[in-house]
Amino acid sequence: MDFTGETNEHEAQSENTPLSFTNRIDLTELQEGIQKIREELSKVIVGQKGMIDMLITALLAKGHVLIEGVPGVAKTITAKLLAKSLTVDFGRIQFTPDLMPSDILGTSIFDMKKSEFEFRKGPVFTNMLLIDEINRAPAKTQAALFEVMEERQITMDGTKYNLDAPFMVLATQNPIEQEGTYRLPEAQLDRFLFKINVEYPNLEEEIEIIAREHDLKDDKKVDKINAFLNQAQITKYQALVNDIVVEPHLLKYIAEIIINTRSNQFLYMGASPRASIAILKASKAYAAINGRDFVTPEDIKSVSVPVLQHRIIVTPEREMEGMTSKQIINQIIQTIEIPR
Repeated sequence: MDFTGETNEHEAQSENTPLSFTNRIDLTELQEGIQKIREELSKVIVGQKGMIDMLITALLAKGHVLIEGVPGVAKTITAKLLAKSLTVDFGRIQFTPDLMPSDILGTSIFDMKKSEFEFRKGPVFTNMLLIDEINRAPAKTQAALFEVMEERQITMDGTKYNLDAPFMVLATQNPIEQEGTYRLPEAQLDRFLFKINVEYPNLEEEIEIIAREHDLKDDKKVDKINAFLNQAQITKYQALVNDIVVEPHLLKYIAEIIINTRSNQFLYMGASPRASIAILKASKAYAAINGRDFVTPEDIKSVSVPVLQHRIIVTPEREMEGMTSKQIINQIIQTIEIPR
């Protein structure tokens, strides 16, 4: 880190002289924008600070997010409010068992006047796409998302169509209800930067939720949110995140976490190199929203669970014992020496 301010010899030798530093990258504008989004979402969302921070982190890291939780814990409304706080195009798709790939991507229509086929873009052509109950669509429809989530483009009738930046998928699913649902393919799960588990609120938060709903009357929650960041600002901040400094010993720390998932006796399948890259990108974005232009071990630890928990598979024996992927990831992190 760079220290600022000139000191004379006496001051340099003084142990009481405070040291200050400035970021090599100016993150002031980014921080102000992120703080405004946090404040806007807190007008409606009670608690869930961790989820909000992870959603913003994913946005800056150009990642997609899978939000899992029982009905009624504000999964969908949080995604809608995040989009409302940004001046971007927003689309929503309700996944159902009869949904076809063309319902998402678009389809070619024959134009009688021109005597040629014309491509009509589907709802995927937006900046922020909310997919409700993503696990209700069959494998054929799920596969339609592979290319668009990874490459931000679709190929239709041999023609490639690029999506405008930024592009982010926010998907929700219910972990309890299994009737009429389809397990997401591992290849698709791997395309989500984060999987966020939304927990129940505590007593104080529950009281606050009820009180706010009582005061709301007939007003709509979305109407309380103002938009602050536009497309140009978001892409600018995403570019800034790429320049966040990561020291070599922290790259090794990330690699050690991933390698340990592959040799862990409690895991049937460990994480891939894509997970390493995901932790790298997420930790850089997490450092940026916390006002630092360098990554710390705490940044890496903070993003490791949401990055890894959907990318590893617990052995059936341990799963029957009630052990979760989150517990195993935390155990792995505790066994690895933190670099200093």
